[in-house]
Amino acid sequence: MPPSPRLKAQHQPTETLARSASLLSIGAVASRALGLAREMVIAGYFGATGAVSAFTVASTAPKMLYDFLIGGMLSAALVPVLSDYARLERRQTETGTTADSPARHTQVGPNPELVRLVGALLSLSVVTLAALALLMAVFAPQVAKLLAGGFEDFDPALLPLTSRLLRLMAPVVWFVSMAGVLTAVLFALQRFTLPALASAIYNLGIVAAAPLLAGRIGIASLAIGVLAGSLAQFGLMAWDVHRAGLSFRFRWSHPALARIVKLYLPIAAGLIVAQFQVGLDRRLASGTGVQSIAWMSKATTLQQLPLGMISVAISLAALPRLSQHFAAGDEDAYRATLARGMRMVLVLIAPLLIGLGLLAEPTVRLLFERGQFTVEDSAMVVLALEVYLVGALFAAVDFPLIYAFYARNNTLLPAAVGLFSVVVYGAAALALIEGLGFLGLVWADTAKQAAHAFAMLLLIYWKVGRGNPERSPEPAYDSSTVPPRRAFGLTVQTVTMVIVAASAMGIAILWLQTLFESGGPSSLANDLTRLMVGGGGGIGVYFGVLLAAGQPELRQLFRTMLRKAGLAGSE
Repeated sequence: MPPSPRLKAQHQPTETLARSASLLSIGAVASRALGLAREMVIAGYFGATGAVSAFTVASTAPKMLYDFLIGGMLSAALVPVLSDYARLERRQTETGTTADSPARHTQVGPNPELVRLVGALLSLSVVTLAALALLMAVFAPQVAKLLAGGFEDFDPALLPLTSRLLRLMAPVVWFVSMAGVLTAVLFALQRFTLPALASAIYNLGIVAAAPLLAGRIGIASLAIGVLAGSLAQFGLMAWDVHRAGLSFRFRWSHPALARIVKLYLPIAAGLIVAQFQVGLDRRLASGTGVQSIAWMSKATTLQQLPLGMISVAISLAALPRLSQHFAAGDEDAYRATLARGMRMVLVLIAPLLIGLGLLAEPTVRLLFERGQFTVEDSAMVVLALEVYLVGALFAAVDFPLIYAFYARNNTLLPAAVGLFSVVVYGAAALALIEGLGFLGLVWADTAKQAAHAFAMLLLIYWKVGRGNPERSPEPAYDSSTVPPRRAFGLTVQTVTMVIVAASAMGIAILWLQTLFESGGPSSLANDLTRLMVGGGGGIGVYFGVLLAAGQPELRQLFRTMLRKAGLAGSE
């Protein structure tokens, strides 16, 4: 008997998850590449000066508001609830259609109830976000003092500059937050292409504005670039939502809004603490020197490059599917999707982190050391980057675990873990900053990431690894799912394979770098050659070992790539 349409809709093989993750990963690559170009432009035109630190602090404030209001809500509440309203079973229930009555599958376009929910959500967001943007402009001096009061000990002119830049970027709060709400709608509809490109458009603003305006208005050109990029990002998301068939009408209530708030409230306290940590980090860093924030910003950009390309992309791609599996009561498919996502993250993130760590010095020199960015600046960024990458390994594992809880409509446990990790950060930062300066803050951030990841691993094993006693649906099993014990065994096997392959990669890179020790002083050509030979050779060894060992997800991705290239027939 052929499988039912419901069963086929619920069980998604590795290739399907990989396809969605690939779209987001391609967009993440474009975004991170332009983000890197943005930092290169800033370094070339302005170096790692106090003015750059002032701009970094000013641009942090809109991001903090976005992360608190929309960023945390997007994955924890918006996507799960919107995905529930977008799923096929709900549409069939509301229209009286069943999976066994294909004649009635004539409805096109989004679920009407989803349209009403989106209208209410956008109406409230438009008004609330406009008020917040206005408040930021009015209280810019106070916000600047709160986030960067340490500047007064080194250069009193930096605080007024930070305040002016804050006022200039206040509308960014509205644009990026509205774009985030629209992105959640598109994710729920499983439209990933343009949302994946949105961040790239945002970064393009600075890349274009600085060369055009830096000579005339100085550091303010970066603020103009952020404003232009956020406007373009919002416009792109609004256009794609319109293309999806969703029309906007002002509505001020919907039953699902209470559900979104209910999911969001448990993590709100955690988000407040997390944003407190961001503000504390900026405030403490401003007291270690005017250049510290600029150095940390460059290192953070490089650290986030592999995280955005791999971990965030895979986690976001899996979130709508995990939400729908949980809503449908299919725990087998839920566990299989989570396990596949975790294994894909481990396999793909490891070579990027190891390669970047072992080749940090030529990477930083090649990307930033020109114009106003000095040799001393490069040395400080390398020191910070090497520590940040340790934390990135824990953060990479953490993302899919957090989203797995969000998909189960469980925001309380991630919020509690977030609170715990910030306490870890605060204790480590206060203990280390006096002896290590800004590097003490980098180590504190790494300790926070490690504490959060270990806590989430324990909780996910407790909640999912042993099953959920509160939901006991009739299991639906096919070849795309594996029993929990088998899934755990495959994951342990993958971890072992990754450790072996990563060790071989590290040895290969270190050996290849010895070929350049007598190459004389550093130069653009020498650094580029070291990266190409060392990085390319190391990655080749890594993936060669995993393919030879038969790692399942990597072999599936490899076969998919060959098939799309026309080099292999379909199976």
